Amino acid sequence: MPLIQLSPDSTDFPPVDYALEDPNGLLALGGDLSPERLLNAYQNGIFPWFSPDDPILWWSPNPRAILVPEQLHVSRSMMKFINRTSLKVTINTAFHQVIEACANERGEGTWIDPSIQHSYIQLYLQGIAHSVEVWDQQKLVGGLYGVEQGSLFCGESMFSRQTNASKLALYVFCQHFIRYGGKLIDCQILNSHTESLGATEIPRSDYLQFLYKLRQQPLSPACWVPQYLR
Repeated sequence: MPLIQLSPDSTDFPPVDYALEDPNGLLALGGDLSPERLLNAYQNGIFPWFSPDDPILWWSPNPRAILVPEQLHVSRSMMKFINRTSLKVTINTAFHQVIEACANERGEGTWIDPSIQHSYIQLYLQGIAHSVEVWDQQKLVGGLYGVEQGSLFCGESMFSRQTNASKLALYVFCQHFIRYGGKLIDCQILNSHTESLGATEIPRSDYLQFLYKLRQQPLSPACWVPQYLR
């Protein structure tokens, strides 16, 4: 099946069943990165990813990597670090800095160019995208960001400037997410890092069933108010 070119006049996507098997999950190209299109994408299990010289590419892989927050794997050494560290963790206090750091600190983050950052910042300003920050005094040393879909959180990227900082962000966020009724974290594609944290793969059809159910179950706005988490 040929790759589908999105219309600039519509934010609609083709059914995810049209996604290619090789490369796994590639569904469409083109369109734009407007907040409306991005939101429609996440609501239907689709996300953008592309290299700087590529057109915008849209993906819905099968299988899909997910993390049940209660099943986050924390090693004994990591738990010792968590109990001893003086690092502080906040939510939604420095979204701009987090997404910029994700672009700059990680090799695979190079696709997060200024246009991508601008688009996700618009989602943040609409209360749809969120960040978690790790601080050493006043210095940002780690964090993550993603997109909320009710009680499902679509993780996008994370970074670390100190050992274990991004893992701390994820651990503290999972505890916070659970307290407010969060059910599932979308990890998109399984890799050795996410697998080591407890992520697993499920069929895309199962993920979509979770998504369509959980996006109808918004968490309390208090979950996303800028605040210290620890």
